[in-house]
Amino acid sequence: MSNLDVRPKPVACGGRDDVAGGPVHELLPPRQVPLGESTVVRRLLPSLGRRMVGAWCFVDHYGPDDITDQPGMQVPPHPHIGLQTVSWLHGGEVLHRDSLGSLQTIRPKQLGLMTAGRAISHSEESPRAHSPVLHGAQLWVALPDVHRHTDPRWEFHADLPVVTAPGFTAALLLGDLDGAASPGTTFTPIMGADITLDEGADVRVPVEPDFEYAALTMSGVLDIDGERVEPGSMLYLGCGRRELRVRADEAGGFVLLGGEPFAEKLVMWWNFIARAGEEIAQAREDWMTGDRFGTVHGYDGARLAAPAMPPTPLKPRGRTR
Repeated sequence: MSNLDVRPKPVACGGRDDVAGGPVHELLPPRQVPLGESTVVRRLLPSLGRRMVGAWCFVDHYGPDDITDQPGMQVPPHPHIGLQTVSWLHGGEVLHRDSLGSLQTIRPKQLGLMTAGRAISHSEESPRAHSPVLHGAQLWVALPDVHRHTDPRWEFHADLPVVTAPGFTAALLLGDLDGAASPGTTFTPIMGADITLDEGADVRVPVEPDFEYAALTMSGVLDIDGERVEPGSMLYLGCGRRELRVRADEAGGFVLLGGEPFAEKLVMWWNFIARAGEEIAQAREDWMTGDRFGTVHGYDGARLAAPAMPPTPLKPRGRTR
């Protein structure tokens, strides 16, 4: 997934300065952002006051959108460094291509996981013959310094571990939950689970007290730890819990994101995550000159041009404001 903002602002992330040591309720309102020709996403991370949840550093929610007579998602080839992308669908299909030669159609509840590492480029689009509804989330995970120059890779997992209980089903995207472990490669202590609740469900989800968490509601209006959270909104929960109570008067679902607070300070600009502004500038130059990021074959259209660099130096400042 790309940040298609033509004037992206640098975002300083990382550090533990504003990680809540205990449970909190911080509702993160979405920001409407156009993505490609016909898709509008709700951007939840980074936001003005909350930049990361564990290593999760970018969260977009989109749909459900009726794309019966529309092209749907159309994101041209674009570059990434220093992160992983997670593609997650509740409805529709997304065709992934990348500079490694990967070609994969991702469908609901299947995990598309791309590790950018030192450099990769990819495109995402709805296939020409696609379902009438598109609904999903796109997420980024920051790579720690020791792994951020790793070789790029693509993973696709059609079958994920599922945890069940009365009124409750959880598909595990990344990490561990209640004894189940995702096959997706991780580089920091992290977890992500897609949780479906039956009508009238009242459940307690086991969580790690040393992780910080946030819950992104995908469908239905849910009561999460006593807070009403509507679809397309995300509730930051802080740390210090061993279980999370969730109730649903109607059937619904949410994505639970968690992880050990990310201590390293970093800077994120456009589609790049680095530790210094000079690295960002070099990555942009390499993309514009055709170096380093390879070629995405098969996409019908031009690749994205990088925006101009901001006039002020990019510096990693952590979570302090």
